[in-house]
Amino acid sequence: MTKPQRRTLQKRPSAATAPLLQAAVIGILLVALGLVCFHVKTSVRDPDLWLHLKAGDWIAHHHAVPFADSFSRIAKGRSWLAYSWLPELSLYAAYRALGVVGIGYYGTLLTLGVACAVLWMAWRLSGRFLASCVLAALACWAFLFNSMPRPVFLSMIFFSITLAILLLADRSGRVQLLYWLPLVFLLWSNSHVQFIYGLGVLGLFLAVTAGERVALRFGLLPSLCEPSKLPIGRVAAVLVACFVATLIGPYTFHLYTKVYDYSKAKVIYSLVLELQALSFRYPRNFVQLALTAAAFVAVGWNKKVDLFKLALLTVCTVIAYRAIRDSWFVTLATVACIADSWVKQSEAEERKPAPRIALGLAAALVCLMGLAPTFGFDRTGLTATVASAFPVQAADFVRQQQLPGPIYNAFGWGGFLIWYLPEYPVVIDGRTDLYGDDMVELFTKTAWAVSYAQDPYLNDARVILVERSIPLVKFLSEDPRYELLYKDKIAAVFRRR
Repeated sequence: MTKPQRRTLQKRPSAATAPLLQAAVIGILLVALGLVCFHVKTSVRDPDLWLHLKAGDWIAHHHAVPFADSFSRIAKGRSWLAYSWLPELSLYAAYRALGVVGIGYYGTLLTLGVACAVLWMAWRLSGRFLASCVLAALACWAFLFNSMPRPVFLSMIFFSITLAILLLADRSGRVQLLYWLPLVFLLWSNSHVQFIYGLGVLGLFLAVTAGERVALRFGLLPSLCEPSKLPIGRVAAVLVACFVATLIGPYTFHLYTKVYDYSKAKVIYSLVLELQALSFRYPRNFVQLALTAAAFVAVGWNKKVDLFKLALLTVCTVIAYRAIRDSWFVTLATVACIADSWVKQSEAEERKPAPRIALGLAAALVCLMGLAPTFGFDRTGLTATVASAFPVQAADFVRQQQLPGPIYNAFGWGGFLIWYLPEYPVVIDGRTDLYGDDMVELFTKTAWAVSYAQDPYLNDARVILVERSIPLVKFLSEDPRYELLYKDKIAAVFRRR
């Protein structure tokens, strides 16, 4: 064997070791992401987490899903759907098994699952491992920590799968790949209400394809445009099948009434930070902007312009830049378009990265479980984190003193109190679709002590548990009708005389 031959063999790993090396790289990346989760502990800081946990508890004990509220004293009996019932039941199972540590692991696993889905989509579309790792890392930096681990993370996973299948089918002309989508939407619609985004993308693809066929028939399609190869009739049938799949579940068509209710909300978009537009105060916002620009360039750089990709990026940009929470929507679309543009026509071989990603994820989970106590991601550390973010001690005081209800609670703590202090039904919580814009606006004004004396819910309450930092606390302390009973670093408890 000559020396040049020996050097060549040393540079290229064998077919047996290459998958292991790739899995090792994936494992290292996922461990790094998991350690970030351990440090920030967003898994137990989410105000909406506790309502999801309570919903899972209710479903497990009643062996059914709720159609009406039973947690709020003023909204009891109103129509309410636990549309994320599947992940809520899983969250409750994790809590039953491991307590607060189970909640922490559950949120971490959701976060890692999104990262794996993004990497799988980029790698499956492009066939380039290292480039896909870099692209997925940038994408996760751009959007993954804009919100806390919630059922919406499952929407991110299912959206990645949907985009990959759609673009692979469109590129190869194999409409059979689309036959997997009804199963995806069956799971998606029972996990999170933003399955509507996926249906919208499929509808957009069908509309663009139909427009191309009409333009092509009349000779109006520009030569620089590349029409889809898929039969439009089968695409339409798949879209109908996906719609039917969303009706298979305990809530059937009621899910669409919930989508309509959310579409009418207005006030909440000006109050909740994650529902507001990007401020561009953080580096990740500029990463998202750079990825968006790169995706438009990638689509326009080809000799033939894909009108569906152009329409997809345009629609996603309009929606996602309106609210921080939807940053994932445009970022995942940009990853798909960029990765798909890297493939040359000669690269038509099948790529199946899923086993290697699964191996890397398994290795990362084992490593993270060993490192968790070192980063305070154990029962003691997570319990302390919960107590620093939510009124644990104040709620304990109310329970121990057996203060007479009803209670008036802070808007952001309603979900936690539903779980931790169920004997005092809350006045309001994060389910803005249940309470409506007027209620949310009223509670916001009361927190700022604007006409608080005219708030009927405050006047009806015998015990008040609110954040210590809000202006209302100062006014209640000076109001002779109220007596301050308890105060700590984050909460204050008053009793109406």
